[in-house]
Amino acid sequence: MLFGRRTKNPIKIPAKPVAKWAYTTCGYCSTGCTIEVGLDQNGRAVTARGLTDAPVNRGKLCLKGIFEFEVFNAANRGRAPLVRERFFEPFQETTWDAALDKTASEIKRIQTTYGRDAFAIVSTGQILTEEFYTLGKLARGVIGTNNYDGNTTLCMASAVSGYKRSFGSDGPPGCYDDFNHTDCLLAIGSNLPEQHPIIYWRLKEARDARKFPVIVVDPRVTVFAQMADMHLPITPGTDLVLLNSLAHVILDEGLEDRAYIGAHTTGSAEFSKLVEQYDPVTASRICGIDADTIRNVARLYAKSPAAMTIWTMGINQSTHGSDGVVAINNLNLITGNIGKPGGTSLSITGQCNAMGTREFSSCSGLPAYRYLENETDREFMAEYWGVDKDFFPTKRGLFQTDIFPAIEAGKIKGLWLIATNPMSSMPNTPRIRKTLEKLEFLAVQDAYADVETTQYAHAFLPAALWGEKEGVFTNTERRVNLVRKVMDPPGRAKPDLWIFNELAKRFETGQKMRFPETAAAVFEEMRELSKGRLCDYSGMTHDKIEQRRGIQWPCNETNPEGAPRLYTDGVFQHADGKARLIPLPFVDNNERPDEQYPFWLNTGRVVEHWHTRTKTGKIGNLNKFSPTPYMEMNPAAASKLGIQHMEYVRVVSRRSDTVIMVQLTERVAPDAVFIPMHFHECVNRLVLGLLDPYSRQPAFKQSAVRIEKVTDQETAAVRNKVVRSY
Repeated sequence: MLFGRRTKNPIKIPAKPVAKWAYTTCGYCSTGCTIEVGLDQNGRAVTARGLTDAPVNRGKLCLKGIFEFEVFNAANRGRAPLVRERFFEPFQETTWDAALDKTASEIKRIQTTYGRDAFAIVSTGQILTEEFYTLGKLARGVIGTNNYDGNTTLCMASAVSGYKRSFGSDGPPGCYDDFNHTDCLLAIGSNLPEQHPIIYWRLKEARDARKFPVIVVDPRVTVFAQMADMHLPITPGTDLVLLNSLAHVILDEGLEDRAYIGAHTTGSAEFSKLVEQYDPVTASRICGIDADTIRNVARLYAKSPAAMTIWTMGINQSTHGSDGVVAINNLNLITGNIGKPGGTSLSITGQCNAMGTREFSSCSGLPAYRYLENETDREFMAEYWGVDKDFFPTKRGLFQTDIFPAIEAGKIKGLWLIATNPMSSMPNTPRIRKTLEKLEFLAVQDAYADVETTQYAHAFLPAALWGEKEGVFTNTERRVNLVRKVMDPPGRAKPDLWIFNELAKRFETGQKMRFPETAAAVFEEMRELSKGRLCDYSGMTHDKIEQRRGIQWPCNETNPEGAPRLYTDGVFQHADGKARLIPLPFVDNNERPDEQYPFWLNTGRVVEHWHTRTKTGKIGNLNKFSPTPYMEMNPAAASKLGIQHMEYVRVVSRRSDTVIMVQLTERVAPDAVFIPMHFHECVNRLVLGLLDPYSRQPAFKQSAVRIEKVTDQETAAVRNKVVRSY
């Protein structure tokens, strides 16, 4: 069915004279594309292109990367610090000194009055790794709050948790080159063509050269599912059942790699006993995939010389996302598909530098995958930073998703948000709005002054965008690449590194500690701290990274050019050097459709947009093809309710409701609907967001809603436009 694309103007990229090409790395998703931004004679960004010698993208860019240069001049950039006494009063423009003095004094006041952990910090996945490291030093070594986390909890926390539980450490063990060696690809909850188009291109190129089977597990008929050899339309929230059943067949039919299991894993007896319960017939009744298909997929995967699994938010954003990741690792461990070309568990990361925050931000521990729970790690970092080891907590504090309930309960009185916008990204938006009103002090640090959360801020700190500063990102395959400064930030906006350093000077401890002023100097500390660790940067420099167009860690004397894969020797990061096979019982704690709310609500991405559209919603050629919220609905279900294509309907959940336009399509099942996640003003009002017990990541994917026909279509259309403009 066509949605009018034939009548729309095509994308136009007018030729513009370029005086200089500036090297940088894309600041959208985790693919890690190397790009050059073209500058005119006045130093303004006018175009962009991919580098042909870049190992990741090989000259190609997706739609967002092509037009990324336009974000520099997009509307509503933050240009000056703003302060006010109460969130409902008008902001007043001020100096940086005044804004930072106010922020520091409020942090001190709140901590003195209520305790150190009464002030919380929530970071991002989009600043540079040098900035993450500096923020972690400030949060852990100076401010001292244990309630410090990143918004990556919303997207990658389950992958992190699953890797740690299985392998003893975070860190994706595979790489994009595995597509060129695999004999079977299983993709679960991933729509690569729209989520990560360049990774999809790498996969398609490899598959065109070698006709290996691709199996896509997804409740929706995505673009990826349409190109797959097999599509498994699973019942939402039951991935663990399917994965346990695949393991059941492999063990029951003797298809496992017994030598690998014996040499490199523990827990096989307990694991085998658990998966005995998940025979294909029993599993099919829960996950919706017929028993013969389960058997066929299990045999195909286990008999392939090399097999790999990739996943994205369809696994992670679940009430048992961490278990789902562990189950994927279990599948690859019992078939010997870890650490070899074409055999891996590869999480496809979300934000451009979500890996950087995992490596160096100190959100979940201390730099370079050190643990707060480990006394030796605490002592080492205390000596390196020059602080008392007892200043560090002995375990991590609240996750982002627990910080907001703690605000609601009155335990947290102050909050500093850095490049994250919970009014858009968190589930149950009406509740978040009421929560933010309770804060005694809220500082918002962002490149855009119009982010929704600024409505509740007492201080706004304008930050530079990715190409207005210098440092590194780490992509999905552990490749560290360089962001060179393309142009200056607008007005009086400053790089995040400068803001962190200046705030540190306003604390007595911060004045005694070393806070390097340049990204290159910070990188030297990171090299020292990572030497000998799994995420070893010691063999890298900024210049070497640029020359190589990115380097995969570990990079050291043993691997001077970087290493494409982890665990090639079968030695894992647990104390005994072995991976864990973990038995995982399925607990059905999802919100499920019922008579009152009969539809599954699913969410996901579209290729034109990025997260909550703070960036892409301001770029004409991206907004052109996806300008308004919409909901996919099956024609059969719509017919029963008397709903027509392109009509507005009311979608109601137990949290809230929204009015949205319907697109009728067979891509969704009769008992399901789909709304792109980017239109937060619609979708995040509705979702429940139950939390995974290990990762504390919300379940954005499994909610129940009902659909109501709207008789006054004209009023509904007006309301829809008002909501979007708000």
